[in-house]
Amino acid sequence: MTRINWFPGHMHKARKEIAQVMDEIDVVIEVLDARLPMSSENPLVDMLRKGKPVLKLLNKQDLADPKRTREWLDYFNAKDDITAIALDIQQKAVIKRIPEMCKQMVPARTRQDRPVRAMIMGIPNVGKSTLINALLGRKIAKVGNEPAVTKAQKKYSVHNGMALSDTPGILWPKIEDEDSGYRLAASGAIKDTAIEHEMVAAYTAGFLLRDYPERLQERYKLKDLPAGREALLDELGRRRGCLRPGGVVDRHKASEILLTEMRAGKLGQITFETVEEWERKRIEAEQAAAEAAAQAAAEAEEKK
Repeated sequence: MTRINWFPGHMHKARKEIAQVMDEIDVVIEVLDARLPMSSENPLVDMLRKGKPVLKLLNKQDLADPKRTREWLDYFNAKDDITAIALDIQQKAVIKRIPEMCKQMVPARTRQDRPVRAMIMGIPNVGKSTLINALLGRKIAKVGNEPAVTKAQKKYSVHNGMALSDTPGILWPKIEDEDSGYRLAASGAIKDTAIEHEMVAAYTAGFLLRDYPERLQERYKLKDLPAGREALLDELGRRRGCLRPGGVVDRHKASEILLTEMRAGKLGQITFETVEEWERKRIEAEQAAAEAAAQAAAEAEEKK
């Protein structure tokens, strides 16, 4: 899989606008997908926030693996300027606590009896607009179960000492990590037209066979697991009647079924990534960078 470039014009505009107004913001609220906390963490947020404290909300926790969610919360909360909680949109009591949590992160602002200015950020389709509506207690932000619904920056007043700025869901210009690209596509953060649908479903099938085989057996009534991801899609297609003339499985339809049901939580609570995996990737990246630097230094020395 090649690196994904998916950066529509409105996202480029949003990035510039965010950078311009960040000085007027006290707290950044970053909404993540609890099923892929690191892949849905936008590196542009760290670049744009200028050291402002961050409240990370691992949204859609009802769809995520509870054990892995706890591990991710421990990981994020170990960082000095980050507070992380998990929630889903049904947890009204937790959502009501968000303004108070933001105030606690900037006590100097609160002591001055001034509203805390928060900016809500996140990649597409992580539930930002739904969360804003819940915070405001009314439907203001447009909601849609597809990426890039919010196209412009908006400001709202929350009647509990917080002023809230919304931003379009922005992806970064290049998604370097191959796993992240597939996971973002599988979750619906990247439009289905950005990557070949069957490739995303095949990646998802391989992941489920490795990490959650029992969920596949339960959902699709499989006595024995298929030998590989393509075989799984074919078996799913046969069981759901996705057949072309001659009994050939329609892989595209089978792919749509798997992704739609996974996104809706019909395969149970799953999380695509672990803290251990990302720590390993971080170490490998640091080692590769050190080796590249050493190689560059050696080549420079040879040219002298």
